[in-house]
Amino acid sequence: MQEFDRSAIKRLGIPGVVLMENAGSGAVAVIEKRFGPLAGRSFTVFSGKGNNGGDGFVVSRHLLSCGANVLVALVGRKADLRRDSRTNFNALLKLSREHRRVARTGVLQVKELRSIRALKLLPRSEFVVDALFGTGFSGSVRGFSRRVIEWINSSRGTNVSLDLPSGIDADNGEIGNIAVKAQLTVTMGLKKIGLLTGDGRSYAGSIEVANIGVPPGCLTTPGIRTFLLGPEDVRRALPVRAFNAHKHSVGKVVVLAGSRGMTGAAAMASASALRSGAGVVVLGTPASVYPVLARKLTEVMVEPLPETSEGSLSMAAGKAMQEHLDWADVLIIGPGLSRNEETRRLVREIIAGFRKRIVVDADGLNALAGKLSVLKRGGKRELILTPHTGELARLTGLSAVEIERNRVQVARKAAKRFGVTLVLKGAPTVTVSGKGDLFVNSTGNPGMATAGSGDVLSGIIGALWAQGLGSAEAAYSGVYLHGRAGDLAGAMVGEKGLMAMDIYDNLPRAFLGIEGR
Repeated sequence: MQEFDRSAIKRLGIPGVVLMENAGSGAVAVIEKRFGPLAGRSFTVFSGKGNNGGDGFVVSRHLLSCGANVLVALVGRKADLRRDSRTNFNALLKLSREHRRVARTGVLQVKELRSIRALKLLPRSEFVVDALFGTGFSGSVRGFSRRVIEWINSSRGTNVSLDLPSGIDADNGEIGNIAVKAQLTVTMGLKKIGLLTGDGRSYAGSIEVANIGVPPGCLTTPGIRTFLLGPEDVRRALPVRAFNAHKHSVGKVVVLAGSRGMTGAAAMASASALRSGAGVVVLGTPASVYPVLARKLTEVMVEPLPETSEGSLSMAAGKAMQEHLDWADVLIIGPGLSRNEETRRLVREIIAGFRKRIVVDADGLNALAGKLSVLKRGGKRELILTPHTGELARLTGLSAVEIERNRVQVARKAAKRFGVTLVLKGAPTVTVSGKGDLFVNSTGNPGMATAGSGDVLSGIIGALWAQGLGSAEAAYSGVYLHGRAGDLAGAMVGEKGLMAMDIYDNLPRAFLGIEGR
């Protein structure tokens, strides 16, 4: 957004003060739409000395114009205001003096706030508008601003943050020491990464985007490599099945999964691949669990394979499955395979030798930990890795805390380092293409943090990939549909009662909704 502001001013010729005006008026339009008529309602607006504070001055002026009672507090020195912010502050001062005859209003500066112990004496308002810090903020909140945020969070009013809650890093959602806990965040032009990742997601409350008066196509610049997924992105990517299609023309998937005590993962991954459009799915699984899975899976072809004494796939399973591997369009390897060392060696051998498309999940990823050279072998093979935070920590050597602190940058670096398409599961799930384009998912809910959810996802991604989508398209479309099915399931059974098979059961509705049927 900082780059866009520069581009709008220099390339499009839109003055900064006009962008600020549009941002502030757009924010008030959102507030009015959300909470109804504003006349007679009370607002306290805290503005900083930067452009976010300038947005706060414009918001205050428009609130006054709507008939609201507005108290504005400048948290900083007037001398430090930038040009556009100073222009709007001076206009607000004049307007507030005129407006006192028709509404309760006032403008306080930081000297007055401190001299009267103002934070304790300020009147409580129905709404508190946070315009302290914008996209340029990072680190910790210091000095009087920290006391202001403490006051905001202790107020009984509805907290509305402009652009993002003050104290949140716009790039990663991290909080240094304190941040505003908002019920509504009105963000300008485009959503910020920090609103969707880290603590930003829980501190932002509801997120609404304000129109800043620039056509959407002009909001993009060549440097943008991070995108928020929407239904249109997935609708465009999904394949259209030909009228003369047959089961072998719409995706052949082999799944290597399961072990003694972990048959569910194999069942969910393979069944989800069929449910997501694959024409044929073959599941290779240890012989001792074959009877369980053969009874459980009616449509999936189940192959019993040689096993270790622990009931996991042995090295001999690779040769036994070779014909199916040669036949497959996509291989899904990992769900429920166990951490048996012989099975791990089998996983690495198959990944190194397979020359087509491979989705590596769960124990398949664990088999690669410390053995990443396997990813560099294999010629024209394509890989999609689907780790959660703990699995990516084992692959990269980073701590889970480091990964969660900056999901976007860590995922992008890992995808480049490994030479793969990478799906980092979590809140939110992010998908990174081999080119470094990153897609932030917009579906899903906390109820999906349940055993088996990732197995369903690997099946969806494998099926879409087998139907002809590119690796990034298959990955981000699978993630979106998985989250959408989870949202549909959550609406039926609630987040606490949601299980992985509820996600599976709602896949048809998720697909139908995207396809507009």
